[in-house]
Amino acid sequence: MAETRELATTATGPLAGIRILDLTSVVFGSYATQILGDQGAEVIKIEDPGSGRGDGGDIMRWAGHVPQGAPRDLGPIFLTINRNKRSVVVDMKDPATKPLMEALIRSCEVFATSIRYEGLKRLGLAYEDVRALRPDVVYVHAAGYGSEGPYAGEPAYDDLIQSASGLADLLPRTDGNPTPRILPTLVADKVSGLFMSQAITAGLLHRERTGEGQFIEVPMLECMTSFTLVEHLYDHAFDPPIGQWAYQRVANPNRRPYQTKDGYIGLLPYTDKQWDQFFAAAGMAESFGKDPRFSDYATRGKHIQELYGLVGEVTKTKTTQEWLDLLKPLSIPVVRTARLDDLPDDPHLSAVGFFERHEHPHAGPYLAMKPPVKFAASPSNIRRHPPRLGEHTDEVWAELGLKRP
Repeated sequence: MAETRELATTATGPLAGIRILDLTSVVFGSYATQILGDQGAEVIKIEDPGSGRGDGGDIMRWAGHVPQGAPRDLGPIFLTINRNKRSVVVDMKDPATKPLMEALIRSCEVFATSIRYEGLKRLGLAYEDVRALRPDVVYVHAAGYGSEGPYAGEPAYDDLIQSASGLADLLPRTDGNPTPRILPTLVADKVSGLFMSQAITAGLLHRERTGEGQFIEVPMLECMTSFTLVEHLYDHAFDPPIGQWAYQRVANPNRRPYQTKDGYIGLLPYTDKQWDQFFAAAGMAESFGKDPRFSDYATRGKHIQELYGLVGEVTKTKTTQEWLDLLKPLSIPVVRTARLDDLPDDPHLSAVGFFERHEHPHAGPYLAMKPPVKFAASPSNIRRHPPRLGEHTDEVWAELGLKRP
């Protein structure tokens, strides 16, 4: 059971003192701004009031189930990516809210948004409008596609970007099923969120050095294609290409957790020495050593599918614990394969306090994953529970010396 933690009272992270006006929603932008909030930034999340029938604010508020008696606007995904934020409800089409938005823009170093740019223009929140109020603003637009291409302004969701970026073509290259498939994780949203959080901090560093703000565009398709092709551009990195797409060691049907007598292990001998040691531990040193297909790094690479297939047969001869006991002392990379349900009790995650139990004043007990990056001198922390829709509206109006209409 995770230990129950109290909220921190002050921001100690490296971005303490930075204020972010957050007009993002769903996963991409919300994940990015939570990372920065964990690192000390003050994040003010602007949400639309909606119709009042359970459709207001960030749509992720309403995704998934909540415990009996808990408010519906604190769904499980929203809980995991919206801590360390305050929620302010603003109908940005209402002229009466213009003084609030202008005051907020003047008070914030960063303007982060995932609203389509044409919509931002109609709201009077394009870069030029915001810069007129805050000349040194770091204005970051989370887009689906770069503004200079023919897809600019089109809808973009994780499924679409996985399809458009080549990611959905990877599984067909490993198992012979030609049907493109979506990976069962919001990888495009989350990877693009990581790009966005890094872009914001880089923009802040530029501002610190020069006093200048700037417009930053973070397009999902370009981010995800770049991410996918790091290894899978492969022989097409050369012009003209000299061979195939996709790194063959990775796009391999036998690259998977290996079955043991009683479970599965993740296993990756890598060097010549590690391969020799692995097959020696399996009692196959002589036959492996005489096999010309596996004699060195280059030849193993040419026959990697056969090699991984052989490993998959060998691992079935021992239990998971027997393999761990044999291979860990040899420093051969090996782990027990975890199911999702195993993670809360994982001994390493437990030792580092990865899961924290918090008591939300409205939703009750919930699990938070502590910020994973460790800053020795300026640690990240959790200071605010994920907010109810509009929870801080009156508070923020008052802070800015404005009377709410």
